[in-house]
Amino acid sequence: MKIKTGDIVKVIAGKDRGKTGKVLRTIPKKNKVIVEKINVVTKHNKPRGPQNPGGIDKIEAPIDASNVMYFDKESGKASRIGYKFEDGKKVRFVKSTGKTIK
Repeated sequence: MKIKTGDIVKVIAGKDRGKTGKVLRTIPKKNKVIVEKINVVTKHNKPRGPQNPGGIDKIEAPIDASNVMYFDKESGKASRIGYKFEDGKKVRFVKSTGKTIK
C-alpha cells in the first residue's frame, strides 16, 4: 500500500467524494484504510453491565484504498504516489510535483 498512517488523503469515490481527512489506520491485508470523519456509520451496542450501558455510536468504517488519493497540502491537489531511491533509501514521492514525502 502506498498510503500510510498519518497521511492526508482525499476521497475520490463513494458517498464522501471530495472530502479530505487523516488516515487513522491501514489494513493492508484487505487493502482498506480508516480515515478520520469519513465513511461514518451508526453502530448499535448492546448493554454489557453497569460499566458499559450500550447505546448508539458513530464510528469510522474502513474504505477501500483505491477510493482515496494522497492530498498534497502545498499544491492543494490530490496526486499519485511513487517510489524512488535517495541515498540508498527507498522513499515515497508525489508524482505531480516530484516532492519527497517524509
